[in-house]
Amino acid sequence: MSLTSYISSPAKIKLPGRVRNLTILLLLGDTFGLFICLKIALWLRLGQSLNEFDPLVYSFVLLVLVGLYLADAYHPDTQIAGLRTPSRILISSVGVSILTSALIYLSGAWRDHILVGRGILLPSLAIFTIWAIALRLLAVKWVRSRAQQSRLLMLGADESAIKFAKHLLEQNSLGELFVLAESQDTTPDADTNINLNCVGSLNNLHSWSLQSWSAVIVATPIEFSKQQMQQLMQMRLRGIPIYWLPDFYETLWHKLPSSLLQDKWLAFSAGFNLTPGYLNMKLKRFVDLISAGILLVFLFPLMLLVALAIKLDSPGSIFYSQLRNGLYGKTFRVYKFRSMYQDAEKRGAQWANKHDPRITRVGRWLRLLRIDELPQIWNVLCGEMSLIGPRPERPEFDVKLKEVIPYYEVRYLVKPGITGWAQVMYPYGASVEDAYEKLAYDLYYIKNYSFWLDLAIAFKTIRVVLLGKGR
Repeated sequence: MSLTSYISSPAKIKLPGRVRNLTILLLLGDTFGLFICLKIALWLRLGQSLNEFDPLVYSFVLLVLVGLYLADAYHPDTQIAGLRTPSRILISSVGVSILTSALIYLSGAWRDHILVGRGILLPSLAIFTIWAIALRLLAVKWVRSRAQQSRLLMLGADESAIKFAKHLLEQNSLGELFVLAESQDTTPDADTNINLNCVGSLNNLHSWSLQSWSAVIVATPIEFSKQQMQQLMQMRLRGIPIYWLPDFYETLWHKLPSSLLQDKWLAFSAGFNLTPGYLNMKLKRFVDLISAGILLVFLFPLMLLVALAIKLDSPGSIFYSQLRNGLYGKTFRVYKFRSMYQDAEKRGAQWANKHDPRITRVGRWLRLLRIDELPQIWNVLCGEMSLIGPRPERPEFDVKLKEVIPYYEVRYLVKPGITGWAQVMYPYGASVEDAYEKLAYDLYYIKNYSFWLDLAIAFKTIRVVLLGKGR
């Protein structure tokens, strides 16, 4: 008997332990805090009130918010390059203060504007830094306290379900997780899954269905009996949502592991609006042409400097080209600034390592800042690539990856991109395991494509470049 009728939409997942709008709340808190700090600094310094409609005020607020975003300060419970959020906020504030001072000096605004000439902006930024750090410490404490209220019941305990459970327990972000295996014979061994709270089998579903749950997760393809279906239906009618495991991955971690997917799930799942026949594909192409043209004009001076640096650093050509697989698996030639020594692949195609000796001194910086990808703007103008999409892979690697990764070819239903969801969400990968993880993000992008998702990827790419996360 099918459970499809009772499965909840992933877009409606609401759990006590998950504050989905935390970023928006922090953004509103920062905006409010900036205006308050400007008022305090102006009152302490001159005893005057702030003109909230002053364009300079809004420019300063926008500059500070952009600095916080680029420092990834809207993910308060994460650590980046060994730096927690308070450290990144301090770095952001120092950077904004230096940039603000430079703009004030170069524009000459310090001569005739009260906020600038009397030393208001920088003291207010110092006060705001304390505000921003305190706000995030409180936010993290609040989210963690709410997480303890959540109780999840997972049905099924195969390998993918156990992997999900361990991932959830490692993050410790959604409270308690209880597992019911399909039968006593499939109950995971306690010795190999110490933290997995397996409380029985589906034969005990009735007693567990009477308890209060935040959600029920169907982790494996299960043939439920008529009685079990009735028990699940009663849970749903009591307001307890029921989800497939891929929907949980999609909503919580913004990826779709291909090992969890099935033809039936893909056939009935919403999304995939970027595939052929949809207006989105034509609109995306229009945006690509306009954006690529503008980028080429503004980045041309930088590209000339890069070409000169490559020529002076090592012998060989400035550009490097490779065959890559594109839309529908068709090969095309992609162009990059050369970042390796000449004849670097005389032993054949191979993934680049973290400390690859084939990379030149200039090439290491080009990869770190991802400048080596800039010539691919030409591929975008030619229609072979998009600015944003799954990264194109080499045919030699694709042959191997198709054999071991299910649904790998789905990524070629859209044009490859210079940057993409996988590139901003996952560090550089150089193995089959990394390719599997990147495909999970690519599948999420293809299924959930929108103009706003592309815009988010563009901003995240800027942050990745400034933080030097490339290779």
